[in-house]
Amino acid sequence: MQASDRFNINSQLEHLQAKYVGTGHADLNRFEWAVNIQRDSYASYIGHYPLLAYFAIAENESIGRERYTYMQKMLLPCGLPPEREED
Repeated sequence: MQASDRFNINSQLEHLQAKYVGTGHADLNRFEWAVNIQRDSYASYIGHYPLLAYFAIAENESIGRERYTYMQKMLLPCGLPPEREED
């Protein structure tokens, strides 16, 4: 592997991290990673109608109610963030 290949791979990774929030970066902590995963999941559930219908049937709720519930869960999917320790 040449130095130019490594530079190209790193620049592609930086581009992906800037474009897509869920790809993460070196300074991402566990809580932020979990929030990204949960929000991506809820967005997928809302965006794919058959999956949303499946969840609505499983929980015996209307599809609109399930969509509303998932949108509300997207606000704080993992609860409040933990207290940060300041150095």
